[in-house]
Amino acid sequence: MPSFPSLPNFHKTGRAAATARPRVPVPTARAIVDCGVYVDGKRLPGRFTPQQALAEARGTDSGFVWVGLHDPDETQMNDIAQIFGLHPLAVEDAVVGRQRPKLERYDDTLFLVMRTVSYVEHDMHAISEIVETGDIMVFTGPHFAITVRHGEHTGLSGVRRALEGHPDQLRMGPPSVLHAVADHVVDSYVETTESIEEDVNEMEEAVFTPNSKVGIESIYQLKREVVELRRAVSPLGVPLERLVNNQDLPVPTEFRRYMRDVADHHVSVNEQIAYFDEALSSLVNAALAKISVQQNTDMRKISAYAAMAAVPTMIAGVYGMNFDYMWELHQRWAYPAVVALMVVLCALLFRSFRRNKWL
Repeated sequence: MPSFPSLPNFHKTGRAAATARPRVPVPTARAIVDCGVYVDGKRLPGRFTPQQALAEARGTDSGFVWVGLHDPDETQMNDIAQIFGLHPLAVEDAVVGRQRPKLERYDDTLFLVMRTVSYVEHDMHAISEIVETGDIMVFTGPHFAITVRHGEHTGLSGVRRALEGHPDQLRMGPPSVLHAVADHVVDSYVETTESIEEDVNEMEEAVFTPNSKVGIESIYQLKREVVELRRAVSPLGVPLERLVNNQDLPVPTEFRRYMRDVADHHVSVNEQIAYFDEALSSLVNAALAKISVQQNTDMRKISAYAAMAAVPTMIAGVYGMNFDYMWELHQRWAYPAVVALMVVLCALLFRSFRRNKWL
């Protein structure tokens, strides 16, 4: 990609800012996780640089190179782009990351962007992250497949080993890598939704259990994470549909059959996420209704106790007016009688409130 020189920075006082320390370029090999050459479904022995691997693959009829990259910077990605002839726009997306899932075609090169998700173990009643997201980009072209991964989860080393154990799939060439990575990403969607389903079921049980205390914040947190999951998962449906049904893409027919299975799993995940969203919306309403009922119950108790306290307060207020002509003031039985009257009236009120389930 073309780079533009940065303009000098000056302080408002007119003095030039201190010159930034030059950035030491990191070798491209640091970003390469693995680089292998595959011919007729089998990996060739030995270690190759990307240039050597591409030259070796081009010397065969069915060979291709698979380069795996992890968090490459702009310089590293530009080096790979020059070797394999990648389009600058696709290279920019691969460096920046956080892209919406999409499928782009640049001549004979396909560029697929997928969002990865990972379930984070957490306390159900604590506000914490539940879904961690990342990115995986796949370039496929004549004689090469390049995977670019951002994030610390959803590694592809296991995908490579599993695919190397199926030479019949590897014989499809670079599309086999595209299918394997897409299948791996969608499988991670399935695992994540299964874990979130357990959270939703636990939350439902807590909300509808009598006398349980569930904070509305934890439900909102889970719902927010489900929304984040939907934003990562749902847009991938359009690229998968294109890979299955668009006959103009340079992929073999057998690849479309494999991708149809991936697309079916993706549809199931989307339906499950939609159910989570609806269920959590219902749980929010149920929790709010439960809180409202509890508040009404508390208000009735407060009102009942206030009514019982009002009776002795009223009687004591009458005797606190200091009138001279109150005949019972001079009787020995007056004070015990008034206290007994207060107790009896309060007991009658307490019995009435208890009978009406206010207390």
